[in-house]
Amino acid sequence: MTAVSLQRRDLAGLLSAVAERRAGARPQVSPAAFCGYEDDEMDVFWAVVAVVIVAALIVPMLVRRRRTRRRRAMLRRLEQQRGSRVVTMIHRQESMRILGIPFGGMIDIDDAEQVLRAIRLTPDEMPIDLVLHTPGGLVLASDQIAYALKRHRGKVTVMVPHYAMSGGTLVALAADEILMDRDAVLGPVDPQLGGLPRGYWPAVSILAALETPNPNRDDQTLILGDMARKAIDQVHDTVRELLLEAHGADDAERLATLLSHGRWTHDFPIRFDYAAEIGLPVSDRVPDEVYTLMTLYSQRGQRRPSVEYVPVPYPTDGP
Repeated sequence: MTAVSLQRRDLAGLLSAVAERRAGARPQVSPAAFCGYEDDEMDVFWAVVAVVIVAALIVPMLVRRRRTRRRRAMLRRLEQQRGSRVVTMIHRQESMRILGIPFGGMIDIDDAEQVLRAIRLTPDEMPIDLVLHTPGGLVLASDQIAYALKRHRGKVTVMVPHYAMSGGTLVALAADEILMDRDAVLGPVDPQLGGLPRGYWPAVSILAALETPNPNRDDQTLILGDMARKAIDQVHDTVRELLLEAHGADDAERLATLLSHGRWTHDFPIRFDYAAEIGLPVSDRVPDEVYTLMTLYSQRGQRRPSVEYVPVPYPTDGP
């Protein structure tokens, strides 16, 4: 290419630039320059954003896996210490909320399926320790777990570090021994009927309401009363059968009536001393490992804890 052709090309480019400038054409500006950043700085910015997003996705997963490994190790240590199969059924009601309403913290059919599978995997003569922390749940699921534990030939121990209400108490009644913290509680097993959005009512209270004369009752209320009567009878018979072998007919009948016929409100706390007084096989020898195990079950997700303290034991002369 000759020098003349190069000069012509440069001249044509210059004339084109002048024409664009006169026509008001704006120079092309990169997004980074428009924001006041160099291209290299924008590359760094987006790299940081990508790292943050990846960390937000991966770190929680790694934390959960680490916590799971620690739980399994603690379970194994407790099993070796006690020579038993250790099963946990721990519900943290606060772990998931929708519009402020707790969900997922109850005994359900999935729980029953998993506990029954653990029992089937356990040799007949091997003891079973069930760590129980629950507000209760479905009667059907609790019934399945209780009867499966009752049929197991090895010793069955239920450990209650904090609470086992309603269906949790029904499961505990199947145990040969209940290890409770001195401040832990059990609860009545009287059935509750109803559902969202109207709410749940104690079956015994439905029957009490039907005793009041009211000629305007509809068929639905009468049907609910019939269901309430049947529910009480079913739970009463279940409790009696679970306690019959260990307590005898008269004592089993007494406890079944006491626990299933609505003497108290459904959240009445049956504390350690009262549980012993009414004849339940309770002891306060809860292994220390159970309390450590409970700390490995997350409760409130990313929320700020409402209770805080220095998590170490203090000497008797103070911190």
